[in-house]
Amino acid sequence: MGLVVAHLLLASVMFFSFASAEMSSKVGVCYGQLGNNLPSPQESVKLMIKSLKATRVKIYDANPKILKALKNTDIQVSIMVPNEIINNISLSSQSLSDQWVRTNVLPYLPGTKIRYLLVGNEILSIPDKSIWPNLVPAMRKIRKSLKTLGARKIKVGTPSAMDVLQSSFPPSNGTFRSDISESVMRPMLHFLNRTKSFFFVDAYTFFPWSSDPKNIHLDYALLESTNITYTDPVTKLTYTNLFDQMLDAVVFAMKRLGYPDIRIFIAETGWPNGGDYDQIGANIYNAATYNRNIVKKLTAKPAIGTPARPGWVLPSFIFALYNENQKPGPGTERHFGLLYPNGSHVYEIDLSGNAPEKEYEPLPKPTNNEPYKGKIWCVAAKVANTTALSSALSYACSQGNKTCDPIQPGKPCSKPDSLVWKANYAFSSYWSQFRKLGGTCYFNGLAAQSIKDPSHGSCKFPSVTL
Repeated sequence: MGLVVAHLLLASVMFFSFASAEMSSKVGVCYGQLGNNLPSPQESVKLMIKSLKATRVKIYDANPKILKALKNTDIQVSIMVPNEIINNISLSSQSLSDQWVRTNVLPYLPGTKIRYLLVGNEILSIPDKSIWPNLVPAMRKIRKSLKTLGARKIKVGTPSAMDVLQSSFPPSNGTFRSDISESVMRPMLHFLNRTKSFFFVDAYTFFPWSSDPKNIHLDYALLESTNITYTDPVTKLTYTNLFDQMLDAVVFAMKRLGYPDIRIFIAETGWPNGGDYDQIGANIYNAATYNRNIVKKLTAKPAIGTPARPGWVLPSFIFALYNENQKPGPGTERHFGLLYPNGSHVYEIDLSGNAPEKEYEPLPKPTNNEPYKGKIWCVAAKVANTTALSSALSYACSQGNKTCDPIQPGKPCSKPDSLVWKANYAFSSYWSQFRKLGGTCYFNGLAAQSIKDPSHGSCKFPSVTL
């Protein structure tokens, strides 16, 4: 009888493990909300299920409307503690963490399947270093609150960008940055290991490729390569794509600190479907190719893993659900969506991995996989607010060397005497001076790049050439 029971227990454990692994191989989506034209949470959840076949969703807060809309669905949910309250949670008594969990987690259980609670977003990449030492203590307190309040199955983690690594090439040389390795990463890895959680990482091949397209082949970044490989000189592991290289650099960095077995969770990955003129490779063709290939890789059965971890399941979220028109920064930031705000597909994709690719419509051919050859200007956006535009003009003119001299009274560009004309000149002049130093043509959404020369008569506008 004891032997039969033992076999039954073993069978149930094996079934549970298999079921968990099978579920973990599904691909989810990141639901950002930085847009003023996005569908309601109820409609968004329908789109996730019906249009994308998503089984997981990550949100960047604990939005009550979204959590209620996810009730009684089979979607696993990841919520987030905002960056702004991490210091308070870490430095205050346990009661503050308890209250956050009581308010933002417990009311939605068990109807909404909250499975992951992320503390902050890319904390170790933000300039405010005062939060860094408080990150892991805040994670511990949130974890304690979940255990005490009966939600112990929720995994606690924090998403890290790839810049937490000081070295990532070759992958075997993966090393965490010296300013966080001992002070933050070691205690974090100890916590993740002890609680059987995941190392959540944001891994985008687009960024290393677009910053060095001469030395990184596009197909290698898109997981499209059939004959391009890289062999790590130390491990002799052979890589067929950049994504695996990046993940294994994290694996070796964790191993270097004594934690070789912590599971990786892809908190974000994706490719932009559009961008500014100075951003190469941001197009629908590449975005569809990358995300389809990622889904194919991550949903494969049996699991593929990476060269350093063959067969390991990589749970994941693709960024993002929508193109979000209010995200700050370069144009690509507003073009990572799988869907347009009207709910239609930017390109066809099935996150379950079940749709045959031959059923997809042909993709538009890319036109910007190489740098734009002509001149580019930075001008006022068509719907710029007058008061805000005036402030942005003043800012641009206060920067650099004689940025706005030509638009002063009596100078070649002083006419016509209009705010938009002056802003066009100031933005172009500022951007031409500061682009190589990290300056952008954005100005809080008041500016946009243009390939139409705004110069007039003897007034020649500064421009950027890639």
